[in-house]
Amino acid sequence: MDNQVKLTPSAIAIAITLIIWFGITVPQGVTPEAWHLLALFVGSIAAIIGKAMPIGSIAIIAITLVALTGVTNPKPAIAMKDALSGFSNSLIWLIGISIIISRGLAKTGLGNRIGYYFISLFGRKTIGIGYALAISELVIAPVTPSNTARGGGIIHPIMKSIATSFNSSPEEGTSNKIGKYLALVSFHINPITSAMFITATAPNPLIVKFVAEATHSNISITWGQWALAGLLPGLVCIALVPFVVKFFYPPEITETPSAPEFAREKLTQLGEMKAQEKIMIGVFTLLLLLWAGVPAMIFGQAYAVNSTAVAFLGLSILLVTKVLTWEDVLKEKAAWDTITWFAALVMMASYLQKLGLIKWFSVVIETNIASFGLGWGWAVFILVAVYLYSHYFFASTTAHITAMFAAFFTAGIALGAPPLFLAFIMIGASSMMMTLTHYATGTSPIVFGSGYTTLQEWWKMGLIMSIVNMSIWTLVGAVWWKFLGFW
Repeated sequence: MDNQVKLTPSAIAIAITLIIWFGITVPQGVTPEAWHLLALFVGSIAAIIGKAMPIGSIAIIAITLVALTGVTNPKPAIAMKDALSGFSNSLIWLIGISIIISRGLAKTGLGNRIGYYFISLFGRKTIGIGYALAISELVIAPVTPSNTARGGGIIHPIMKSIATSFNSSPEEGTSNKIGKYLALVSFHINPITSAMFITATAPNPLIVKFVAEATHSNISITWGQWALAGLLPGLVCIALVPFVVKFFYPPEITETPSAPEFAREKLTQLGEMKAQEKIMIGVFTLLLLLWAGVPAMIFGQAYAVNSTAVAFLGLSILLVTKVLTWEDVLKEKAAWDTITWFAALVMMASYLQKLGLIKWFSVVIETNIASFGLGWGWAVFILVAVYLYSHYFFASTTAHITAMFAAFFTAGIALGAPPLFLAFIMIGASSMMMTLTHYATGTSPIVFGSGYTTLQEWWKMGLIMSIVNMSIWTLVGAVWWKFLGFW
């Protein structure tokens, strides 16, 4: 990670903060405190987008400024308490602990074993390898809250080793053989699996929080409810990705009879499944059963378990069985980094809501869309399209969701959209936006950087997949959610 302070992005972020704070008259209906917090918030988002500093450093500075400026409360002690309030949010710890748990996938080799196992089953054709990578993504998605770690750290190396085995590499100018196809398929599965589970990518719990706040806690999306809602539209999206990519970028090699043997050789190198891998499988199974609320379904609500408590239980088991050590926990920088910046962003977003800024902004959006005289269906289409494609200007899904989700969701409800229907549509958009550019999410630069595609090819495929996936997610999802009684 680059720890250097980048002067130009830093100067831009500071300038934006000062302009909003001092240079723009506070709009009617907005308190000075809310407007000043907005200045700090937008400045922080600008710093994150411009990568002025590591995101954790930006978060610490944001927490400090909120405490010192007293934008949430004029009393210093209370302002400090407000600034640190994000660390008490259990959803933040759910993601942080889940990231630590997912470290076991790499440490034990279970992630690679899963990938090569599915390739050994389905790898006789190139499209079969694509599906094998997709299934591997889907299997590990519920317990890997970092889509970057999942797609870039586990799936991509497997994909590269398969491509190399067929002498397909950017260095040799042979990407079209099979590498380009597999790179695009494996990448475009990543946003879909991210949309299917609360625990599949870090910003998802933010959405749960924003939906609850906007509906005054009338809607609190559970892990099981989210997974059920994403099941059918997600599976249909996954099923079509290998065919869509093949239509636009067909691989030169379509038959891969040696791929299963290659995968079996890799599995042989891994050896018999070790005890630690079996424990990981047991813990994953336990987490999924408890997150899905199975005990509560069978025995009643008295047996319901908090999702974050379940994550702590999983980590405790791994520590007791020595699958993970305390050193492993301390070394999982991504988890502690996520907890830190997550806490800062959640804190600022929460107080923007409490101070009325989100409500004011949503009314502005609602008023402008309502002026077209459209029904709620078209209004949702416009809202989601603007929300999704504005990601061309973002290099972080977390920054994008934090900046825009709450206001757009609140505006959609005011325009008459069924709240849970709107929530699940925007959940899809919040992950499908990852497809658009080579900087859209952490997985993008890893896969794009491997050189299998050109920039033009990447952006073209990203736009196509965003349209295909959102169309499927919306149309199939609407019918599925109606059947489930969600709207």
